[in-house]
Amino acid sequence: MSKLSHLKPSSLWQLFEKICSIPHPSKHEQKISLWIQSWANELGLSIKEDEVGNLAIKKPATPGMEDRKGIILQAHMDMVPQKNNDTEHDFLTDPIKPYIIDTNDWVTAEGTTLGADNGVGLASALAVLASDDIPHGPLEVLVTIDEEAGMSGAFGLQPNWLEGDILINTDSEQEGEVYMGCAGGIDGSATFALNFEDVPNDSQAFNLSISGLKGGHSGVDIHTGRANANKLLIRFLLDASNSFDIRLTEFNGGSLRNAIPREANASFVVNKAQIEPLKAALAQYLSTIKNNLSAIETDLDMLLISPEDFEQCWDRVTQSNILRALNACPNGVIRMSDDIEGIVESSLNLGVVHTRGKKLNALVLIRSLHDDGRLETQRTVQSVFELAGANIEFSGAYPGWKPNSDSAIMQTVSDTYQELFDKTPAVMVIHAGLECGLFKTAYPHWDMVSIGPTIKFPHSPDEKIEIATVEQYWQLLIAVLAKAPKK
Repeated sequence: MSKLSHLKPSSLWQLFEKICSIPHPSKHEQKISLWIQSWANELGLSIKEDEVGNLAIKKPATPGMEDRKGIILQAHMDMVPQKNNDTEHDFLTDPIKPYIIDTNDWVTAEGTTLGADNGVGLASALAVLASDDIPHGPLEVLVTIDEEAGMSGAFGLQPNWLEGDILINTDSEQEGEVYMGCAGGIDGSATFALNFEDVPNDSQAFNLSISGLKGGHSGVDIHTGRANANKLLIRFLLDASNSFDIRLTEFNGGSLRNAIPREANASFVVNKAQIEPLKAALAQYLSTIKNNLSAIETDLDMLLISPEDFEQCWDRVTQSNILRALNACPNGVIRMSDDIEGIVESSLNLGVVHTRGKKLNALVLIRSLHDDGRLETQRTVQSVFELAGANIEFSGAYPGWKPNSDSAIMQTVSDTYQELFDKTPAVMVIHAGLECGLFKTAYPHWDMVSIGPTIKFPHSPDEKIEIATVEQYWQLLIAVLAKAPKK
């Protein structure tokens, strides 16, 4: 029996389980795209694909609702591929393995991200298409590619490809909250040239790793105090380099610019006479950060092992420039919003640091509700890395979604929520990036709203979705479709 088959609504959960069975990490959506196209064709639905790989599925209005405005349900088909260090999983070939947590309140996955972000939203849109008893006006489902790793699907969306006037985005992650705006962002890539020299005599090689951090979504979780593995490891190495004769040979941490890094490791050599004092300093540092972060990072650990010897290491100038620049790079919340209480205005995530041959690359993601906040943070990061001799480039800037206080669909969703659940939803702006801001470029007339069930810890292997909120989200979605305004 299917692990999720008894959950309600069954059609949504069955489709989500099917989505989990098909590998679909960002940049590798071909398998899920082909399945969606085959599925739609079997149902006799009209489906088309644009030049970048987005899909649009069209379904006529149910009888009597032909005079309603067209609604577009929107989801993205890719997921963030993150796994625990001890989990054997190939995101290109292996299925996600969802299961119900013992409390029966949540669904999570075995050692990997679940992909409820945005797999449940996608499943809900497909479930509406598959149903013959959900009233709706002219309906389209837009399924975009690559939302998590560049938003190239949203960037590539062409005008006049879709016909609807109202878009319901299914990618928000808190039941009881209705979103009417989001942050924009930009990627930064800093590159250091690595200069090497021979390892000093009487040196011992070591590899130092940090692991067990919670990680998470660099927008949704950036304000929670979750630690960044890159920053913690850099902090120790910088302090150690001032006290001991250590020489780095490699540094690697994090895997995605939009995920808070959970793990990082560095290789180095140290003078043999300083090994024991170095170990003592490491033990003291680990004790300090465990104590400071104990309320959040309960499984933090650092491991020092002796690998094979190295022949070359970074020269002192290279090492000093890199450690100081990465230590000085801002990370976390930069500023809270003055306009919206409790919402982050600007943030930065030092998401990836990796060594490749004779170069070290650092990837950051800057988010801000305002272009000026993004530009200010961008200039700060640029100054830090250029002062250290790195080359830095910014790319993939995407706009925020400016709130529209006169939104008709926002009012419909809010009123419908009140009628269904006898409480008023919170109308919010989210610090994470949604594709809605980019959609406005091609479709400036769209009236948009974003809703979804409660998903905790997306972009990390701790990702889980609250079962009860999926049914609430579904009830809201189909009720709103039935109330589509007339043309």
